[in-house]
Amino acid sequence: MNALEIKNLSKSYPGFKLENLNLTLPKGCIMGLIGENGAGKSTTIKLILNMIRRDSGTITILGKDNRNNIRLSKEDIGVVLDEVGIPACLNAKQVNKVMKNTFRNWDERLYSEYLQKLAIPANKKFEDFSKGMKMKLGIAIALSHHAKLLLLDEATSGLDPVIRDEILDIFSEFTRNEEHAILISSHIVSDLEKICDYIAFLHQGKLLLCEEKDLLKAKYGIIHCTKEQLAEIDPKAIKGKKENPYGVEAIVLRTAIPVGMAISPIDIEQLFIFMAKEA
Repeated sequence: MNALEIKNLSKSYPGFKLENLNLTLPKGCIMGLIGENGAGKSTTIKLILNMIRRDSGTITILGKDNRNNIRLSKEDIGVVLDEVGIPACLNAKQVNKVMKNTFRNWDERLYSEYLQKLAIPANKKFEDFSKGMKMKLGIAIALSHHAKLLLLDEATSGLDPVIRDEILDIFSEFTRNEEHAILISSHIVSDLEKICDYIAFLHQGKLLLCEEKDLLKAKYGIIHCTKEQLAEIDPKAIKGKKENPYGVEAIVLRTAIPVGMAISPIDIEQLFIFMAKEA
């Protein structure tokens, strides 16, 4: 059983359409959702949470339809959205009391450990937190009721590099339990490249690709050549290109490169930028 299955999911707004999205997130894995602003990342997460009504398609969480299992959604899913919805007047200590009456599996000891680990003040009001501190509290809450699936929308935004690295380690540790999984969106592609098993590219509401990260790196490379040399390569093997006065820089399938042509490794951010420009 997969942690998350999305089939033919569509949602239309004036000026935007999420079209026939298909994603499968196996248990024990982390999937990174990459896309520019307005690509459909937050819309996808809100649809998974049944916060907005879909036009068509199905969403299955831990083997169950997400529309018919309110209790499952609350207990088994940990959520951090780009805006953490905590009442401004509460402090972290008071949040603990609220969550004790919200989640059956709320773990006070674990919550206290995360407050300490993430340097979150227990008695400071939420309204006085910085953006980064608010995100850290949201992450502590999401991790403290023994959820099986984490849905994280820009959960590392606003955090300094040292704290981000620590948070990423916590996420990696979470999925060492093979019953756990994470779907995380972020503009910080280097974060996703560091921890994700799968990468999904969303561009203007369409899924450009969704593959294992290691396979993507093995499958694609970057070449620097002349226009004439590029013309010798099967156009279907060229996933994106940039021309300049000195030649062409192109993302290509490694298997399509002529013998002897130099090819360099590519990072995930480069691959997305090239593919988005060609889409």
